[in-house]
Amino acid sequence: MREDREVASERLITLDALRGFAVMGILAMNIVAFAMPEMAYVSPRAYGGETASDVAAWTLGFIFVDGKMRGLFSILFGASMLLIVDRAEASGQDPGSIHYRRMLWLAIFGLCHYFFLWWGDILFLYASVGCIAFGFRKWEARRLIKWAIGLFTLGVLLTSLFFGSQLAVASFADDPSSPFAEAGRDLRAEYDEIDGEVADELALYRGPYLPILDERLDSAANPFVGVLMSMLETLPLMMIGMALFRNGFLTGAWTAADYRRTARRCLPPGLFLTLVVAWFQWRSGFDYIVAINAFMAWAQPGRLMMTVAYAALLVLLIQRARTSAWIDRIAAAGRAAFSNYLGTSIIMTSVFYGYGLGLFGDVGRWALYLICFGVWGLMLLWSKPWLDRFRYGPLEWLWRSLSRGSLQPMRRVPAQ
Repeated sequence: MREDREVASERLITLDALRGFAVMGILAMNIVAFAMPEMAYVSPRAYGGETASDVAAWTLGFIFVDGKMRGLFSILFGASMLLIVDRAEASGQDPGSIHYRRMLWLAIFGLCHYFFLWWGDILFLYASVGCIAFGFRKWEARRLIKWAIGLFTLGVLLTSLFFGSQLAVASFADDPSSPFAEAGRDLRAEYDEIDGEVADELALYRGPYLPILDERLDSAANPFVGVLMSMLETLPLMMIGMALFRNGFLTGAWTAADYRRTARRCLPPGLFLTLVVAWFQWRSGFDYIVAINAFMAWAQPGRLMMTVAYAALLVLLIQRARTSAWIDRIAAAGRAAFSNYLGTSIIMTSVFYGYGLGLFGDVGRWALYLICFGVWGLMLLWSKPWLDRFRYGPLEWLWRSLSRGSLQPMRRVPAQ
């Protein structure tokens, strides 16, 4: 029994540490969205791309981080869902009831996050897609992976068709003989309005809180539209996470050779495809329509392959250093990932928005990473001491208590 508990503990440490790396990695890209107008995340032409070093910072982020840590977080969400389902079934509880109550409260947290803190929320998306992913919980790993790849491919094709058609129409803007010339000019004019929208965002987020809240309330449909647009990316990632939990990949059950083989198969082609997409954007002068196509469609296959490769490499790293103090701290940050995710939004909006320090649009891309490192340090400093004393992070405890309809025990009971 003791050996079983030790094995289970090692499995959880691997999952928790992966989640810790993911929640920290998400900030490495989200910090641009906190600190600059929304389109700056997609294209340095929109904002924060005035110098070669700015463009280099954007390029490195796009190649190595953009979508990969969010993808890993989505994979781990699917794995955690199965972990909770398994525990519920083992204790004789109704897994469906527990799951859907958790998703309901997560959706409420997500909507509050969107309206009152930050427009870049992913919690409502996860709650919505998580309700669908639950239906696949009994599928075996191979079937989950096959369907996930099929759905992901369908999503890439549909997105490529939609945004690619815009690019095709826009290409006729300068050809007066084409029947699509006027439509192309109109489409170009719509995208040219981005520059004006950037100026509006600067004014809005450098100002007080109430106009920002009013703008969010006017955009109340955005979280629901986001679910529709991201469904065929997020659901396959969750399904992959469920499969990789079932087959032991995410819990460190594979051999080191298997993890290295996975990384070798996925990282080189994923990196190559991502480099090609980055080159296309640079060659176009970071044209907005090209950038949107790249962000929404072209980069997706490379992101998926690199995400799986990162997961394999991180599991190897965790397995080799699992007894080290720093892995223990990263695992603690992962156990408190919900608190760290929302806490990051509180800190970042307080630093950059006008009702806080008012640094929105005033910090360069490279300097943002110094702030990012500082927040990573805060995550690692508070998470472990807190979890040494308490069972859950503060928001994890609140979520669990609301989902179960009663206050859950918070303090750890000292070992006798």
